[in-house]
Amino acid sequence: MTKLFKLKLIALAISSTLITACGDAETTIIEKDPIETPDDGHDHGDGDDHDHGDEYTIDSFGRLAVLAGNSNEASIFDLDDNVLLGSFSLVNNTNTLSASPDFRYAVINSRAQDYLGFIDGGLWREDHGEHLHDYEQGPAFSNYELTAGSRPTHLVNHDGKLAIFYDGDAQSGTAASVSVLTDNDITSATASLPSINYDINMHGVAEPRGEHLLATIRRDDAESTSNAKILPDQVGVYHLHDGEYELEQTLSVTCPDLHGAAQNHDYLAFGCSDGVLLAHSHDDEYEAEKVVNIDAVGDLRIGSIYGHEGNDTFIGVASGHGGGPAVIVSINPAEAEMEKLEWQLADGTSAVSYSFSANGELFLVLDSLGFLNILEAHTHDGHTHWELAGKVDITEEDVATMPDGMKFSMTVAQNGHFAYVADPIAQHVVKVHLEDLEIEGELALSFPPAAITWLGIAEKEEHDHNHAH
Repeated sequence: MTKLFKLKLIALAISSTLITACGDAETTIIEKDPIETPDDGHDHGDGDDHDHGDEYTIDSFGRLAVLAGNSNEASIFDLDDNVLLGSFSLVNNTNTLSASPDFRYAVINSRAQDYLGFIDGGLWREDHGEHLHDYEQGPAFSNYELTAGSRPTHLVNHDGKLAIFYDGDAQSGTAASVSVLTDNDITSATASLPSINYDINMHGVAEPRGEHLLATIRRDDAESTSNAKILPDQVGVYHLHDGEYELEQTLSVTCPDLHGAAQNHDYLAFGCSDGVLLAHSHDDEYEAEKVVNIDAVGDLRIGSIYGHEGNDTFIGVASGHGGGPAVIVSINPAEAEMEKLEWQLADGTSAVSYSFSANGELFLVLDSLGFLNILEAHTHDGHTHWELAGKVDITEEDVATMPDGMKFSMTVAQNGHFAYVADPIAQHVVKVHLEDLEIEGELALSFPPAAITWLGIAEKEEHDHNHAH
């Protein structure tokens, strides 16, 4: 253990007695003139091959949406020159931040107010058939908003679609529901979205996959194997017909206390109290099997799962009891195997963010001490093992001075080998090159960042799911 690491552990241990207020910093807006016409491209020398093949594409690091921790404002920055393009006052005071399916829009979720809003980041791509056409303009708050559903909670992006799971509310008797939208729906202000309407509330999740939507089912209390009344314990396969998702199949394998889901090219995975439910399409229907928890997981529940189209394995996280250490595992769906990662978080620290890299080759764990841990998969004797490739210390500050209620946050660029990490103590965002394991830039802020998300034109690989229809 390094001296620096020991000092951070000591700082974390005493942080409960050192509370620092967020301060009264105000956002300084330095507007960059918007570009309303397609750019002919720039070479930023980021080490990636951007051979777009025509004059209609834009080469840009992208943009960054940042939620302020001391106000209800969101700001959009240009990552090419770190200029603030504009700041926007949000409708509500409590918000979360994520990206739309094609990364054009910042998604503002105010769960308690049943509200979803969208900020146009100003970079997007259109497929014009014979060529791709990129656009660049200033950011703008969209007039489109979603307010009909109750308690929007789990937002899942996959294959250009965003599945919004509304938990509903038992006290008001409001049932759960799901809506699915695309970036084009936001742009076009689509009034009626493909949806599922349940007859009971639940804390569920939905995964969009081609014409299907695999979404949770909560049986009534007499039949349910779930210990928590709001948690589902089954998965249904819904097929899109005339703008509505209809239940086509219910997977026979149950998943008690279902929480957390992910998918890769061939499989979907759902976290259960007794293991992980795997589903994949075969002969025009979905098959399911359970990978039971290994001894290292014990009586913990794998409540968070991460997957990527470009990686064959899933990463699962079983949170510890009473703030104890989490257990991180890999799940090999083809072999129906679960394995504890050799690398685990050190005692006295916790993870604040997880993510795959853009190409799926690396898995990132940002911890509470300010280290970005970068894991890489290696195959030995036909088995994939995740090993620590290295770690990057993203802060020079004393972590004990973290503003009350705040934490480090992370987002991953979808057009290169970069991650961006926000530091509320230093009030800046650092740019980390994931292959070089080095900090390559800094975006200075005039406020503590509560959350960040990358926006821009993603470099996508084509995948053929061969979905059952």
